[in-house]
Amino acid sequence: MDKKYEELEKRVSDIEKRNKRVEGDKAWETSTLRKVLILIMTYIFAVLYLKIADTTNPFFGAVVPTVGFYLSTQTLNVIKKKWLSKK
Repeated sequence: MDKKYEELEKRVSDIEKRNKRVEGDKAWETSTLRKVLILIMTYIFAVLYLKIADTTNPFFGAVVPTVGFYLSTQTLNVIKKKWLSKK
């Protein structure tokens, strides 16, 4: 009986560890810091690409994909909530 109890305790402990990891992942996915970092990286890569492509104003042109990314993240949350409510 002790062995079954120990196995059960280990399984519960493993589930709790997994839940904590999943909660952390979810918190990171929805964090403002993550979104801001992605916006900054998107902007930097767009500027570099537009500089290499030799466009007239790469710093202004890089705003378009950055804003596009931001708007898509905001829109997807709304769509996700509607989708989840129907499931």
